[in-house]
Amino acid sequence: MSEPYPLYVVDDDEAIRRSLSFLLKTSGFGVQVFEGGLPFLKAAATLEPGCVLLDVRMPDMDGLEVQRELRARGVMLPVIIMTGHGDIDMAVAAMKAGASDFIEKPFEKATLLACIESARKQSIATRGLGARAQEAQARLNILTDREREVLDGLVEGLPNKTIAYDLGISPRTVEIHRANLMQKLEVRSLAEALRIAFHAVEGAPAQ
Repeated sequence: MSEPYPLYVVDDDEAIRRSLSFLLKTSGFGVQVFEGGLPFLKAAATLEPGCVLLDVRMPDMDGLEVQRELRARGVMLPVIIMTGHGDIDMAVAAMKAGASDFIEKPFEKATLLACIESARKQSIATRGLGARAQEAQARLNILTDREREVLDGLVEGLPNKTIAYDLGISPRTVEIHRANLMQKLEVRSLAEALRIAFHAVEGAPAQ
């Protein structure tokens, strides 16, 4: 028998957490609730692959901030944004930032379950086809803009002096950025760093 699909409800309203938990558990899901963005982020890296139901307006961190922080940490769980009346602009911004879907409160059970199923299928497809690219991109997200520019130059096969000239910095500064990016990516050779960059490009949308 397969394990219930995990759902993570993040909402500061206790009544909503309680009602959603009951609805989703009786629908066959595994449910874990969090009273805000900060406690959720503390646990996020250790959670099983599942789907996040994320309230957009919370006192500690709003849903967009939580979503950005998840991506920055390389946690690629699908996110469904739950919005109140008048929060559609925020929901649209969340979608542009990578949310799977958004749903406006109060919502019908069937609508919610359809959103979850869509996010689940999207997540499975992503893990199967683009998991390597997605993981690589998540690792690159921790680099600064300048470190990314240096890495891009290395991907193009340019020597440090050329990269330095193109960026208007000294070759020594390029060496420092190169050392820093390799440390952040936790690689021991330039070849390993380039492999991560190439894998991320594999998952980039076609231009």
